[in-house]
Formats: sequence, C-alpha cells, structure tokens
Amino acid sequence: MMTYQPTATLESARERATMYATIRQFFAEREVLEVQTPVMSQAGNTDIFLQSVSTNVTVNDKPRTYYLHTSPEFAMKRLLAAWQVPMYQICPVFRDNEIGRRHNVEFTMLEWYRPGFSLDELARELNDLVSVVMGYTVIFDHYRYVDAFLDFVKIHPFTASCDTLQAIARDNGIFVDMGDDHQGWLDVLFSQLVEPHLGKDLPTLLYDYPVATASLAKTTTDKDGNLVARRFELYMNGLEIANAYDELADGQALRVRFEQDNLARKQRGLPVMPIDDNLLAACDALPPCSGIAVGLDRLLMVKVGAETLEQVIAFPITQA
Repeated sequence: MMTYQPTATLESARERATMYATIRQFFAEREVLEVQTPVMSQAGNTDIFLQSVSTNVTVNDKPRTYYLHTSPEFAMKRLLAAWQVPMYQICPVFRDNEIGRRHNVEFTMLEWYRPGFSLDELARELNDLVSVVMGYTVIFDHYRYVDAFLDFVKIHPFTASCDTLQAIARDNGIFVDMGDDHQGWLDVLFSQLVEPHLGKDLPTLLYDYPVATASLAKTTTDKDGNLVARRFELYMNGLEIANAYDELADGQALRVRFEQDNLARKQRGLPVMPIDDNLLAACDALPPCSGIAVGLDRLLMVKVGAETLEQVIAFPITQA
C-alpha cells in the first residue's frame, strides 16, 4: 500500500536536528573546518565488501558512468593533502544492496580527519563527542579483536584454519561457503557470533583488527607479535557506530591494495571498479593523521532507543 507517511516520528526528527547542531558546535569550538565534497565520483570503491551505487550522467554531451560515494573519504583526503587542516563533513552516503534492521542503501555519515592526532587521541575525541551527543559522560571499554573471538567463538582468529572456521559456522547454523577466504569466514563469524555482544554494558572500542580488514590503515605488531591494522571500531548496544584508521599515506602501496581488491572482485564475479587516481596522487602529500567515520543514523538509534533504522530516517529505500 502506498503512503506518504514517514517512518520516523517528528520527535526523532527533532532529535536529529539537535544532534547535528551539537556536532557542529563541538567542532566549531575545536576549530575543525566543515567541508562539502561531491557525492558523485568517476572512481568507485574497490573494497570487495562494499558495493558502489552507479549512476548514468551526461558530461560534455557524452554519457558517463559515475559512482555515488560509499563515504566522503577519498575526496576529503584530497582536501586534506591540499589544505593540511583538520576537517569534518556530514553527508549522505550510499552502499548498494544494504537493507535491513540496521542498514539502508542511503544513510548519513559524519567523517573527520585530524592531522597530527594518534589513534588514541582520536579515540579520546570520539569519546568527548559521543558524551556531548548523548548528554552525559560516556565511558568506553577497550577490547582486542583477538580477545573478542577467544571469548565468544573460542578460537584464535589469526591461527584457526578455514576448515575450523567453516565447522564453527555450521555448528551455529550458518550455512555459507567462503571457500578458502580466511577473512571472509572471520567476517561471517564476527557478524553473527561476536558483534551482537559488543557494547552491551559499556560502549566498546574494538581494536587490533586483521590487516585484511583495513585497506587504508597503517599496520603494526600487537603484543603477541601478530601483524594488525591500526584501526578501531566503536560498538554501542551491538551496533557498529564508528570506524577509525591511522591513515596510510603511501600512494604506491595504496595502488597495490586497490589492484589486489579488483583482482579479488573479478574472482568473485563482482564488477571491477575504476581506481581513484586523484586520491593516489594526493596520498604522498597527506599529513600524518587519523580519520574516523561515524554512522549518525545508528548513533541516533542509540540515543532515542530505536530498534530499527526506519524509526530514525524519514523514508527507507523501499519507500523513497
């Protein structure tokens, strides 16, 4: 049945407006510049776990395929390389075929970059921002990716074989075939067996992720000698709220990662994506920095106690 009625209430819309004003005031006080970059790009996201939405446009009387950004990251890094100042953006982003209780093809992202900030400093700023948005002092718990797997799946994610991971999946009623894709199996088990438990008592920063999960992050060695990505995610009430990187500023290394992504996409029957050469050109001029993306719709869900994304967005993709 067709209806003009929104799925969000007027009260939640007012909460959203207040949240945006609070975020803008927060960054104004810290002299972080608000920027706006294009939603469309000639390049797409090569990440095999993210599918770009394509659109047909006419440029100089010629038909062209452009892609709606999955995040403003690539364009913001070009600004960061040119201007060398802290910046943030609030904007709609698009990820194809993502729909469900916590997903929508179009959603709202806050992304910001801090030249000279370590990942720990960025985590403290995120803590400050979440506290201001929630209206009370929020305390973050800290949890290693490895320890989360040991606690909830009872295996070490870096040493378990694909056969072991597949057996655990089947034992838990998860019937998918990731073949010899080790990280793919970990992602399946993480989403089903680990993620729902995170951030239940306290908002939780999960860190020291596998290198394969963070194409734009620097790497380091953890206390056990494992190579890990310099990355963290924030979880609240079982929802992934934020994703942060110690940013990789090496254009050649990034090109290799993008090309590896495209090879993996081809092997999986996914479209090969045009690589963002403008980003690669900017990479070597990037200042040392950390950056973070926050899902504002999900943060609003936590603030107002919503059970589904539809309760905090005006019209989901099925009613747009």
